[in-house]
Amino acid sequence: MTSKVVVVGAGVVGAACAFHAASAGLDVTVVDRGAVGAGTTSRGEGNVLLSDKEPGPELDLARLSRALWEEAGEELGSDSIELEAKGGLVVASTAEGLTTLRGFALRQATAGVRTEPVEHVRDIEPHLAPGLPGGIHYPQDAQVQPVLAAAAMLHAAVARGARFHTGEIAAAVMGRGDRLTGVRTVAGDVLPADAVVNAAGTWGGEVGRRLGAPIEVLPRRGFVLVTEPLPRMVRHKVYSADYVANVASSDAGLETSCVVEGTRGGTILIGASRERVGFDTTMNPAVVARLAAQACRLFPFLRGIHLIRTYRGFRPYCPDHLPVIGPDPRAPGVIH
Repeated sequence: MTSKVVVVGAGVVGAACAFHAASAGLDVTVVDRGAVGAGTTSRGEGNVLLSDKEPGPELDLARLSRALWEEAGEELGSDSIELEAKGGLVVASTAEGLTTLRGFALRQATAGVRTEPVEHVRDIEPHLAPGLPGGIHYPQDAQVQPVLAAAAMLHAAVARGARFHTGEIAAAVMGRGDRLTGVRTVAGDVLPADAVVNAAGTWGGEVGRRLGAPIEVLPRRGFVLVTEPLPRMVRHKVYSADYVANVASSDAGLETSCVVEGTRGGTILIGASRERVGFDTTMNPAVVARLAAQACRLFPFLRGIHLIRTYRGFRPYCPDHLPVIGPDPRAPGVIH
């Protein structure tokens, strides 16, 4: 008999789970309260990065992810998901910062990441500010267009027999012996399931609670700026060395670190900020101004460029900085 799997979340992670489960011949239903990729997936940059992760579980998962994205690009078509192996360039602003960055890169190289010290960063990014002491090039860093990627994977899953159901999960449905038999939506629909995959991203903590398997996933709000379309001025994903420290930080307050990258459409994306403010979506012009100023220091030509929009959203954050992935021993049949 074919196992029935319900995937909660139609973002890039849920779509990937549905794609692989359907490809394996399982009976798959994807459920989301909104449209495909409407949550965190539509509010991020599509980073597939090795460069910002210390050796350990997150880096191990990121290396696997990088290989799987390559496979997905071959199967779905790289253009359909805008998979681009552009590489990353991390730049230091001081000699002391460069020493720290080189030590970090050495630890990553020992763990299997390709790292290339760069003495003259303007040789590979000519529009960077003069006087930067150096950096590290990460040729394995890549990017996808996250909404296109989620849509392409879900489309491929549907072609393999999966279904997409709009609704919000209310609770697990249990049978005899506390065996999971399905999930109930807020509207009252019951979706039969032998297993439920919690792929709700930032909202995964609440979904886990409703399934009897609470996990500590918190939202961190982030802003991204988008410029007018330009000729190709930024060739890599370029960011300052303090980005790595900020990503790994547990501070609740506002942190910003400069990330600048071009897109295939010609726009330039500028980030990144992070702050724990719950699910507050308030627009904060001060954060936008701060990000813009940092980007202009890194790439002075941006001072004469127009911003056309800014967007913001929530990224899932776990206090221990470890991935939440696998079956939950407290609720047989629930997989995070």
